Amino acid sequence: MTLILSLTELLELYEQHAQSHTHDVLIDEFESLYKLPECLGDGYQREINIAPGVGLVIFNNKYADNVVLKVPVHDHLVQFSVLSSGLIHHDEVYPVLGGKCTYLSGSGVSPAYVARYQKSQNILGVSIELEPELLQQFLVSGHSCLEFLIKNNDWKESFFPDVTPAMQVVVQQILNCPYQGVTKRLYLQGKVFELLAMQLNPILAEWGQLQPSPRLKPDTIERLYHARDILTRQLENPPSLLELAQQVGVSDRTLRRGFQKLFGTTVFGYLTHQRMKRSEQLLLDGDRTIAEVANMVGYCHLGHFAAAFKRHFGITPSELTSRRTLRGLQGD
Repeated sequence: MTLILSLTELLELYEQHAQSHTHDVLIDEFESLYKLPECLGDGYQREINIAPGVGLVIFNNKYADNVVLKVPVHDHLVQFSVLSSGLIHHDEVYPVLGGKCTYLSGSGVSPAYVARYQKSQNILGVSIELEPELLQQFLVSGHSCLEFLIKNNDWKESFFPDVTPAMQVVVQQILNCPYQGVTKRLYLQGKVFELLAMQLNPILAEWGQLQPSPRLKPDTIERLYHARDILTRQLENPPSLLELAQQVGVSDRTLRRGFQKLFGTTVFGYLTHQRMKRSEQLLLDGDRTIAEVANMVGYCHLGHFAAAFKRHFGITPSELTSRRTLRGLQGD
């Protein structure tokens, strides 16, 4: 059996469980322990406030059934995660997390995505969220990577560094912290920023912060233009990042890095821009409903489409159609 949940429904299950199992929720000044609701399986999530603006989550869950979690568009802090065991599968927005793949994301707006958890699989790992202002203090002044890692009303940038043995050692040290109280918070602060440094270092290198960025080869440029054309033609059902890279014959790293360098935007940013441009044109034509337009540009959820449209144009689709109707009446 597969259980399909929205993020709101999942949070409601946790809240209901906490209200009926007060002995399962341990809360002190800095740490909370939340048991996984029995209807989902067995496990827990520990949330630790290790410093102002720094939150650590340790999760260890085993689901009784396959779980599909639908997460809407939302504001996002700086976040980085490493799994010690298990895999988290996603739709085309993200790759499979776990195994060799870790996750580091800048702040900004997160796209909607679907996460899939397999039954009876132990998913153990750590996830850290930082206020973007705090991260900025730890980066060397003048690094242009700040524009990718710290955003406000723009799509966030996501990276997927390869896991290293050193990262896994730090994760195990976090999971098995030998201290309590103040010394525990101090210890975890050091380990959290050590883990961030390990993940951030290859990203800075990839974006040319630690070494000169090589010029794109003519053949690579041609393949990147081909990738852009594929996205433009397939707004309704675009390929995933990995599928797109395979179709044009480059690695996903070359696709992400080269696309940003050549076109000045991310692959997802370009796709969203083209979707919004096309949807505006269709709405102004007036031949289709908002729901029909949303489906034509690849949005199955009308609320996600409306949120993306307003973020891009500053008005909702319904406001645009109302203005179009008003202008038509005035013209008559």
